[in-house]
Amino acid sequence: MKLTDYLSAINYTKESLMDTEDEQVEKKYVPFVVNRCLSYFVDTVIHANQMNQFPQTDKKIQFDYYLNAIRKRKRYSKWLKNELSDDFEIVKEYYNYSNTKTKDVMGLLTKENIQEMREYLSGGGVK
Repeated sequence: MKLTDYLSAINYTKESLMDTEDEQVEKKYVPFVVNRCLSYFVDTVIHANQMNQFPQTDKKIQFDYYLNAIRKRKRYSKWLKNELSDDFEIVKEYYNYSNTKTKDVMGLLTKENIQEMREYLSGGGVK
């Protein structure tokens, strides 16, 4: 079983994958990841939030809840990633800051400030 199998069953096929004697089916189900995947859609975000409020819920019970509560529909989304800009990396390296601290100061800097940092970090030399 893969994550896509569980998501496909919840979203489209409505196939009850957990009704089997194979213990591996339930073990491979990762509630956090399924909750995150379902939180990207307007019609399933409330269900994902509900399940996040009860993390101790049994995996089979959570899967069955999703299977019966979510309407049948094809849902596709890309996994959102934190994309850091080149300017972000320049400021981070220049000040030797963490990601959190760099995010805090990015709004305080002008393009000219960042350009000066970029030139300083380029190592100089003849162009």
